[in-house]
Amino acid sequence: MRPLAVIGNVNVDLILGPAAPWPKAGTEIIVDHDELRVGGSAGNSALAWQALGVEFEIAANIGSDQFGRWLAEAFGRRSEKWPVRPERTTLSVGITHPDGERTFFTTKGHLPRFSLVDVFAVIDSERLRGGCALLCGAFLTDDLTKEYGAFFDWAERHDITVALDTGWPLDGWTEENCTATRAWLSRSGIALLNEVEATTLAGIADPIEAPREIRSHMPEGAIVVVKRGPDGAIAIGPDGLPVSAAAPVVKVVDTIGAGDVFNAAFLAAFADGKSLAACLAAGTEIASRAISTLPRNYGPSSPEEPVR
Repeated sequence: MRPLAVIGNVNVDLILGPAAPWPKAGTEIIVDHDELRVGGSAGNSALAWQALGVEFEIAANIGSDQFGRWLAEAFGRRSEKWPVRPERTTLSVGITHPDGERTFFTTKGHLPRFSLVDVFAVIDSERLRGGCALLCGAFLTDDLTKEYGAFFDWAERHDITVALDTGWPLDGWTEENCTATRAWLSRSGIALLNEVEATTLAGIADPIEAPREIRSHMPEGAIVVVKRGPDGAIAIGPDGLPVSAAAPVVKVVDTIGAGDVFNAAFLAAFADGKSLAACLAAGTEIASRAISTLPRNYGPSSPEEPVR
């Protein structure tokens, strides 16, 4: 199996809900559920790998407070080299709604100060050589994002396939954000997008033609995946032909991190040499299981490192 790593945003998620209707200012409501858990795109993907017993490295940073220490404890030995920033740890409060959707309130915290030096403090370049690195949270990790050029140079030197999931820009898909993302995709081996992101970046409404257009500007052999929620997922692989997977019908508990869990399952199958169809099936199956279980379940847990 090819080695795997995830690089990007790890923060604290406090999930409350469901809330309906949205409360008026100055009022208080009681909700049925609360959960404090590891969050952020990188954190969510890493939790899924950890639960599935997949070996990986994770490069992240944390703040110098109790939340930072709690995040580090969740990943045990994998967090031993995470740099500690003087800022408070980034916190997201997620309010869930009865339909499974959510609203987030997030502090800036430590994430903007995550840098390329921080990545190299954790990732062993030779151990990851020939493997795959999931790069996520581009619009939150300001210092690292400024150094993406050097990051892609490093990945190329070590034959590391970059799988890119930028996340949603805080100021939306402006032309500047689209231009920057297209430049990053031009150096990525795998694009992991949702349907809105794919059609916006391609400027094409068709969910199959959009990833085909995006792939035409990526390196030879690239794969573009479009995550479509309850409609499953599609991908355009090296042969240019579309491959699809249907999502199981489940009762949704909450959708937080669904795309990140899909990324983890897809890449685990990819690193294990599975076909593109099998990778899509793994992503949709495990993400569907995660969003429909409470406590969240991804599948068989690793006996060595249980999810906390």
